[in-house]
Amino acid sequence: MKKQVNIRDLTFEEIETFIAHLGKEKYRARQIMKWVYQFDVKSFAEMTTLSGDLRLHLSEVACLTSPEIVKIEASEDGTKKVLLRLHDGLHIESVLIPGKNHWTACLSTQAGCAMGCRFCFTGSLGLKRNLLPSEIAGQLTTLKYQTPEGHNVKNIVLMGMGEPLANYDNTLKAVRIMTSDAGLGLSHRKVTISTCGLAPKIVQLGKDICVNLAISLNAPDNKRRNDLMPVNKRYPLEDLMKACRDYPMPGRRRLTFEYILMAGVNDSPQDAEKVALLLKNLHCKLNLILFNEFPGSEFKTPTPEAVASFQQVLLNHNYTTIIRASRGSDILAACGQLSGQSC
Repeated sequence: MKKQVNIRDLTFEEIETFIAHLGKEKYRARQIMKWVYQFDVKSFAEMTTLSGDLRLHLSEVACLTSPEIVKIEASEDGTKKVLLRLHDGLHIESVLIPGKNHWTACLSTQAGCAMGCRFCFTGSLGLKRNLLPSEIAGQLTTLKYQTPEGHNVKNIVLMGMGEPLANYDNTLKAVRIMTSDAGLGLSHRKVTISTCGLAPKIVQLGKDICVNLAISLNAPDNKRRNDLMPVNKRYPLEDLMKACRDYPMPGRRRLTFEYILMAGVNDSPQDAEKVALLLKNLHCKLNLILFNEFPGSEFKTPTPEAVASFQQVLLNHNYTTIIRASRGSDILAACGQLSGQSC
């Protein structure tokens, strides 16, 4: 029996092609996509603007599967960690982060991660597999329609489990689904992709789509970055900085560099001076993140004094530098703490 196509894995253009191969008018693709993403239907039978014959045909050759919520944990600061089950029984996690008048959804792009960053709990678990577009964008639709906060999600950050650019094609398709006016209708300005530094993919991303880019930096030199982030041995800081300088950021938008501060490792004023020099003439801002400790972690959170001193050096060099509050650390929902463990 031929495997059914999951309509949620297809972009608008791919649905058009799929429908055309069924001998139907391309404009049906927009109707189908709206039913899926704007009305969250669970079956083709509910798509009442389509003919009965087409609905029956679609149910024979296609499906509409998406991640299912298993559990939601609430942090003292209001953050919600959502455990989701995939069709093959694997589990991933998404995070809902409260803002002043909206919520931000942090989505995963892989089950686990192969990057092996020493400070990341997710990376310590290894990679199980890449997520499909239906599982990446599907996290958002599940949150949107099955949680009280979902209707007020305004920003998307692909900073959950996995390295988005290591699952490039599926991540790109998911972003196109989420930003399609027939899909979830998000503005490209509200989507941020985070990477540990896959330099060639950064260059490719800039050619393929316009979204915000966040780079996980975490060290001011190759020696320490090699030690903390194995990816740096393949794409050292020289290659990463060139890719960042070539990345197109229109208008007043800026690159974001994420810097996880670890006590006695990368948090000295001298380190901050090196970071300022490394990023010289780049149109960027910095988010300083205090290391979030997890079971078995070898690193420690820096002192408030060390964090303030590090920030001040960067401010003195006229970099916009924000100390980013760690949300949900009490439920292991903060940066680098996601595991996708079901118990």
